[in-house]
Amino acid sequence: MAMNITYQIGALAGTPIQAESFSDSTAPIGPAAAWKTPIPSIRCKIIKPDTIEKRSQPTSPCRSPILSGSNGTRPDLSAVCRAFATETLEFVAMDESKAAAEEKMYKEVKTEKEKGVPVYVMMPLDSVTMGNTVNRKKAMNASLQALKCAGVEGLMVDVWWGLVERDAPGVYNWGGYTELLEMAKRHGLKVQAVMSFHQCGGNVGDSCTIPLPKWAVEEIDKDQDLAYTDQWGRRNYEYISLGCDTLPEIQVGMGPAGELRYPSYPEQNGTWRFPGIGAFQCYDKYMLSSLKAAAEAAGKPEWGSTGPTDAGEYNNWPEDTQFFRKEGGGWTSPYGEFFLTWYSQMLLDHGERILSSAKATFENIDVKMSVKIAGIHWHYGTRSHAPELTAGYYNTRFRDGYLPIARMLARHGAIFNFTCIEMRDHEQPQDALCAPEKLVRQVALATREADVPLAGENALPRYDGYAHEQILQASSLNIDESSDDKEMCAFTYLRMNPNLFQPDNWRRFVAFVKKMKEGEEC
Repeated sequence: MAMNITYQIGALAGTPIQAESFSDSTAPIGPAAAWKTPIPSIRCKIIKPDTIEKRSQPTSPCRSPILSGSNGTRPDLSAVCRAFATETLEFVAMDESKAAAEEKMYKEVKTEKEKGVPVYVMMPLDSVTMGNTVNRKKAMNASLQALKCAGVEGLMVDVWWGLVERDAPGVYNWGGYTELLEMAKRHGLKVQAVMSFHQCGGNVGDSCTIPLPKWAVEEIDKDQDLAYTDQWGRRNYEYISLGCDTLPEIQVGMGPAGELRYPSYPEQNGTWRFPGIGAFQCYDKYMLSSLKAAAEAAGKPEWGSTGPTDAGEYNNWPEDTQFFRKEGGGWTSPYGEFFLTWYSQMLLDHGERILSSAKATFENIDVKMSVKIAGIHWHYGTRSHAPELTAGYYNTRFRDGYLPIARMLARHGAIFNFTCIEMRDHEQPQDALCAPEKLVRQVALATREADVPLAGENALPRYDGYAHEQILQASSLNIDESSDDKEMCAFTYLRMNPNLFQPDNWRRFVAFVKKMKEGEEC
């Protein structure tokens, strides 16, 4: 679910790193000794890059892989102990009065007088096993100690529907997650719990496979129109079509990869490759029924039989298609405007329903809700912004597609969580007219106008100083040198894995967290 519920974990006073004992071992443990080969799992595929320092080539805005040895063993992390023990203790001092204040109340959105951006770190996707226990418990505990000592504010963890409600509808098993929350609490770390109602597997960075609950998949098998469908009849089982939101006893999340969007660029089985334009996802019978009703209401019943038939295929570029091309493209026609308005409004209505339900569920609990929006930066320099349109963001050179989203989130008091904060325009393929910096600026302006807090994430794993500098600059939200500019309310770093604890990477990360907390500019 693309809704991040920031769960209040009591903030404890930070202390120097101490050896900690577990019931299964009395020996002191640290990240170096703890990140060992896990028990073989058919869910995980582990890949090791050629070099640690090599900068990631942009491929998509989705989550990025957990990296480790190709032979199934994790890199030795002995140096991390020296790195964080000698260089981060100065950041962990925290007086008891401050800890007590944080224990009493936590506010994700800062007041104007506060300065600095709190940093959260994404946990591995498989932090909880299929057996509902904490995965790599010793490594997890030692790593949380290190993150706390580095000055990290908290964690972001996916709570998978396929694990929690796996066996039967309404039968929940929170094992593993309860233990992980208690572990975070012991280390004084807050937790952003991402209600992940989508399947893990099939997107960039999906290092393991966690399917939807078996009983949910069985229901989709009975009625395949419960799944998103493209114009060629290809079904997407990653989550349930938003056309089914109002069906009884169907529970859905925001969208693929936990983001409020359509599954317009699925990488599973090589369907889509960066920087393709993607494809519209409105061909299940429930979506087509809604389209038909909208067309009849508009007095154009002939527009309600199907989506655009000239919008190309997943890996086309805008100028390859009649619908998205610059001159005379169908997207500017009366039919195109009708269809894109309906398609994007269906996504906004979906977000409204989920947030309304979430607000009712957490009405008496002090939590903040956030919704993740994908950073679709490729072909941003074209007139039609085709990849954004197929994803459900009606954003073109002549229309702001992010302001309606920001206003919807503002109505529910939710945070606008945006990706690709670490990217620079010149690092991306220029022939695809990629412009992540311009996109981030547009989103920042939209959230400022709607008066909704903006949080950020990096889309791909980056350990280099250039990415850190870009994040520092982007998180300051210094859009037009205005004194009214505010910083991001939070930033989530992707992701905790062995490479983060490599000595050089760790030193840079610790310095980055310190600058973010102090509100320093690069």
